[in-house]
Amino acid sequence: MPRRRIGFWYRLAAVICKPPLMVLIKRDWRGMENIPADGGFITAVNHNSHVDPFAYAHYQYNTGRVPRFLAKSGLFKKGFVGAAMRGTGQIPVYRESTDALSAFRAAIEAVERGECVAFYPEGTLTRDPDGWPMTAKTGAARVALQTKCPVIPVAQWGCNELLPPYTKKPHLLPRKTHRVLAGPPVDLSRFYDREMTAELLKEATEVIMAAVTGHLEEIRGEQAPRTPYDPRRERIEQRRRTQSQTPSQSQPAPARPRGTQAEGQST
Repeated sequence: MPRRRIGFWYRLAAVICKPPLMVLIKRDWRGMENIPADGGFITAVNHNSHVDPFAYAHYQYNTGRVPRFLAKSGLFKKGFVGAAMRGTGQIPVYRESTDALSAFRAAIEAVERGECVAFYPEGTLTRDPDGWPMTAKTGAARVALQTKCPVIPVAQWGCNELLPPYTKKPHLLPRKTHRVLAGPPVDLSRFYDREMTAELLKEATEVIMAAVTGHLEEIRGEQAPRTPYDPRRERIEQRRRTQSQTPSQSQPAPARPRGTQAEGQST
C-alpha cells in the first residue's frame, strides 16, 4: 500500500509549528527505523503535556509517515478548526455511538487505507504524580485486533518539563529536550480471531501499555511503579477517605453542662 501524500494542510501546519518547536526544545529521537515504511499501522503514545502532540507529530512527520490523531467528531464541524482537522486527515471519534466498534469506524477505515493512526491510549494527560503512563482505555487494542495492523509503542519525555500537565505556565529555561523512543511492533497475535470481550481487550491493552512503559523506563533511566496509576481507583479511595473523615450526621450533639447557655443566647 503506498504512502498517503502529506498534503497542503499538513505542510502548512508544519510550517507554522516547526519553527517554535525547534527554538523551544532540543531533540533526542530514536527508533524511527521501527516506523513502517508503508501500510496501515497504529502508534500507541504516552501523554504527559499539552505540548507533546505537536512535538510527537514533528517526530513522526520527519519519518515521512504523518500521524492521524483521534479527536471528538464535533471539532470537525467548527469553522477554520474543522477545515484544518479535515485537511490534515485527523480522525473523528463518534462518542455518541452505542456500538463501541462503530465509535472507531473512521480509525479502522484509515488503517485499512494505509494510514498511521496515533492513539493516546490513556485518553487524557496522565495523572500519575511522577508522570508514568496510567491505566489505558481499550480503543487502540480494539482497532488493532479488528485490523490486525502493527502497533508501534512510542514513549516520550521532556515536553512535560517544558509545560507540566495541568498547568499553564511554561518553564522555558533551561531549554528542555524532547526524548522519543519508538519500539518494534507489539506482538498481539495471540489475541487474533477471538471473541472481542472486555477481558480480552483489557489484556491486549495491558500488553501495549507495558511496551510503552518499558520504553519510557529506558528513556528516563528509572523503573516505573509495579501497578499503573488508576484514576478510577483513586477516585474511589478518595471518596472513602473523605467519608471516613466526615463525622456522622446521625450522632447526637454533645450535651452542654448544666448552667451554661447556648451560643448566642442572651443573658
